[in-house]
Amino acid sequence: MRPRPRLPFLPARSAEPSHASDPQTGTQRDARLAARADASAQAAARYAAASQSAARTVIKRYSSSFSLASSALPRAVRAHIKAIYAMVRVADETVDGAWTGASPAQVRAELDAFESRIARAVETGFSSDLLAHSFARTARATGISSTQWGPFFDSMRADAIPAPDPASPAHSRRDLSAYIHGSAEVVGEMCVLAFFNGAPLPADAQTTLLPGARALGSAFQKVNFLRDLAHDSHGLARGYLSSPGRAATDFTEEDKEALTAEIFAELSTAAEAVDLLPPPVRPAVWTAFGIFGDLTHRLAGTSVETILSGRVRVPGAVKLRYAALAAAGRPVRTWPGMPARYTSERPGTQP
Repeated sequence: MRPRPRLPFLPARSAEPSHASDPQTGTQRDARLAARADASAQAAARYAAASQSAARTVIKRYSSSFSLASSALPRAVRAHIKAIYAMVRVADETVDGAWTGASPAQVRAELDAFESRIARAVETGFSSDLLAHSFARTARATGISSTQWGPFFDSMRADAIPAPDPASPAHSRRDLSAYIHGSAEVVGEMCVLAFFNGAPLPADAQTTLLPGARALGSAFQKVNFLRDLAHDSHGLARGYLSSPGRAATDFTEEDKEALTAEIFAELSTAAEAVDLLPPPVRPAVWTAFGIFGDLTHRLAGTSVETILSGRVRVPGAVKLRYAALAAAGRPVRTWPGMPARYTSERPGTQP
């Protein structure tokens, strides 16, 4: 039988194994894929570090008190707290005039866009916005969700409304309570989730721990309202504690006494929860607690007229003392005027 002729358009058969089945080629392909994955992981790590650096810059620039307190946190938790602070601060600065000349509609649109970037980043794990990326990493690691950031952005949008007429009344008690919940109490919840760093909260967290966190956030916000009374009322025309622009006539010494009593009561509630936090984070929380408790005490002893004419501060050396006492396990827990239900019977130091 004659051999079958080979057609010119068909490849010749070969006894050698094909290139596709070459085991060495498969190994090389696997090596290339591994190299690409390694390069991607390195890029992701560099980007995450850059996002954390951006958040760290924000907290250092805007708050010496929180920067000092957060320095006592374990590294991973410290990164979470700085990411939360940076997100909150950027939204707050957006409504407080950082965008020069923006209309209220533009500010609200920018807040909407920022919230959308936050939500998308939490969903996907990435954002080209460094601060959104940093916050998303924290939210995904700790369980923070729109349950917390949704009310926060609602309160920020409330600050973006056009400046009201000077004859407008101050916020009603109900409106102010809703505003504080969104602007401060849910931030306290975020911080608790960050403190546990993804670990489950205690079974009874809804009984003491979370109410305490919300109380601490509310107390901090009210301290800021009182300390920034002139700026909020006359500079931003907001009616947190008085009619817009009328703090000098509408906010009285009696009002100040009532407000500082509320703050001390909330600090008392918060103090009961601090010892329920993981031990490594307590010194940082007690440091912030001490600084704001001291500031409340100073505001309580300062006339409204003086508060309106300048910014009451806690000296840096005093802040460092609170940090040192907290680190030593002897935090300052009480001040004159704080309810007696939480007293120095527990280990602690008087101011």
